[in-house]
Amino acid sequence: MKGNRKILWLFLLPGTLLYLTLFVFPTSSGLFYSFTNWDGISPSYKFIGLDNYNKTIHSIVFQKAFLNNIQFMLVVVICQTMISLFLALLLVKNTKIHVFLRALYFFPTILSSVSVGLIWSFMYDPTIGLLNSILQAAGLEMLTQNWIGGTTIALYSIAAVQVWAHAGQMMIVFVAGLHSIPAELYEAAKMDGGSRWQVFRSITWPLLAPSATIVLAYTTIQSFKAFDLIFTMTNGGPNNATEILTTYIYHVAFANYSFGLASAGSMIFLILLSLLTALQFKALRADRVTY
Repeated sequence: MKGNRKILWLFLLPGTLLYLTLFVFPTSSGLFYSFTNWDGISPSYKFIGLDNYNKTIHSIVFQKAFLNNIQFMLVVVICQTMISLFLALLLVKNTKIHVFLRALYFFPTILSSVSVGLIWSFMYDPTIGLLNSILQAAGLEMLTQNWIGGTTIALYSIAAVQVWAHAGQMMIVFVAGLHSIPAELYEAAKMDGGSRWQVFRSITWPLLAPSATIVLAYTTIQSFKAFDLIFTMTNGGPNNATEILTTYIYHVAFANYSFGLASAGSMIFLILLSLLTALQFKALRADRVTY
């Protein structure tokens, strides 16, 4: 029996090694270097205490990136959750047409973010882009503009791309949640004469809390890690209008060769993301939902 237990523990070894190698060690190294002035190249460095954290917090660019990230996150979370839930309610049945449409809406998710960014950069082009061409053909020339070149609208334009790329993925999560709700509850509500809104408010939404928790947490993490999409489309410009925390960390590390400062920014980023996710789980209280 003891020999069998030792064999079972061996099955945990590969995953544990991967976790230590890909998460624990890099995180520990980042925390260590955040207290140094390491430039990422030199073999020598010195400890400077909390100077990197002080510089990061008081950096105007960091503050701009943080506000942009919060704004980007709110737009993406609200719009993506609402659209994915609407699509899930619309395509919850398992008919051939519904399954086909679910696959169609899910398709953008399998594309790489770099590919999506390049495609939409062409779509948003102010001279030959498809979006402005459609607006001109519809007689709406007054709405044409430089979608990712203007400081006021660029962040929202990229947020729209983020929602387009991942709404289908979150739709699948909601569909799975809808399929787990007992049909007897809907039959009882129908017999009681409940309206669609009453059924949604009293049955569907409360029992979708676990799925909603997954969607909100995953979407929040996605919006804070939208580095590849923003880097491909605007590289944080124009004038830091689309700079978010991940692009800020990248520019500090690889453009300014301040890996210690970038590590401090990464630690702050990790703490903020952890706090936001914890607050979402506490607000929804998915673990208290009973069926």
